[in-house]
Amino acid sequence: MAATDRTSTEAAIAVESAHTAHNYSPLPVVAASARGAWITDVEGRRYLDCLAAYSAVNFGHHNEEIIATAHHQLDAVTLVSRAFHSDQLGPFCAALAGLCGKDMVLPMNSGAEAVESGLKIARKWGTDTKGVAEGMANIIVADNNFHGRTISIVSFSSDATARGGFGPFTPGFRSVPFGDADAVAAAIDENTVAVLVEPIQGEAGIIVPPDDYLPRLRTLCTRHNVLLIADEIQSGLARTGHTFACDHWDVTPDVYLLGKALGGGVVPLSAVAADRDVLGVLNPGEHGSTFGGNPLAAAIGSTVVDILRRGEFQSRSAELGLHLHARLRSLIGHGVLAVRGMGLWAGVDIDTRLGTGKRLSMALAERGVLVKDTHGSTLRFAPPLVITAEEIDWAVDHFASVLAEAGS
Repeated sequence: MAATDRTSTEAAIAVESAHTAHNYSPLPVVAASARGAWITDVEGRRYLDCLAAYSAVNFGHHNEEIIATAHHQLDAVTLVSRAFHSDQLGPFCAALAGLCGKDMVLPMNSGAEAVESGLKIARKWGTDTKGVAEGMANIIVADNNFHGRTISIVSFSSDATARGGFGPFTPGFRSVPFGDADAVAAAIDENTVAVLVEPIQGEAGIIVPPDDYLPRLRTLCTRHNVLLIADEIQSGLARTGHTFACDHWDVTPDVYLLGKALGGGVVPLSAVAADRDVLGVLNPGEHGSTFGGNPLAAAIGSTVVDILRRGEFQSRSAELGLHLHARLRSLIGHGVLAVRGMGLWAGVDIDTRLGTGKRLSMALAERGVLVKDTHGSTLRFAPPLVITAEEIDWAVDHFASVLAEAGS
């Protein structure tokens, strides 16, 4: 693309750079519109979105069913705060609780808020129900986790960038290797109130645990009266071929943490779902959110639950995921070292002799394919679940070409 054609892109990036905090390092693509699995930039160039806003756009950009709900609710009421009831909140919480097989839902906004809420609930449950002395509760987490970037969450992060300069940190967490149930067993004591885990670690590079890991955690938590909290914010809501990633191992956690795709790619919406004996520990004034469960988000969330009940996106992810993984595995030995994941979610380790993941993602963007790197040499493929087999082939063909060029 000629330099003169980049004027609008460069101008937009310059304004953002001048006035927006530099807490991200995005690819030089300026989105102006999007439909399905495709994004169009300010120059009119189209890109196949293979990131889906980290699974927030599972059901495609501008999903007609979700957008229709949003338009309808915009004409009714969007926000009243939890100082009043709304006609959308109860039906949404009932629907989501049913989808999760739980009694109750705590609605919030961002994924990090859902995690923070889950941590608070676990501690309150530990004090009020389990009988742990106040201030003594501990929660077991996994090394290389990613649950967000609030102070409490980065307190148990393995990411030096997320922690550097942000102390002092919140105490009460014990981190053990992901996938190691024996390490969890060794870390549990009488003051342990919860085990918090991503069923599949996303930011770490789409790391799938051993098949006995989650079932053993379920057994350990039941035996020791400890809450099993599953962070399904990225892995859940059809991304891996099931409604929840935990379903792959027939495991039901005590607490689901949900977000991203729950808002249909339209609004921030997250939630904690659990039974009454867990979420019932919260009393008025102990936790809250002005926007949590607002009528607009609740209406959209109800539509998302309706979509998930039909199972079409779970099936698409399972079937097309097999195709995506087969195509990506065919590149092992040709610049790719390993491919991991489930459904339409793949982590691809690149031979570092070909360059960094950022460099290869830049090269793919030039070809019209949007992916994102993590941990230096891993690319993540997580397209909207509306993607077709032909579009997957188109993206992987370009990926193969980029690898070949980098190795020449």
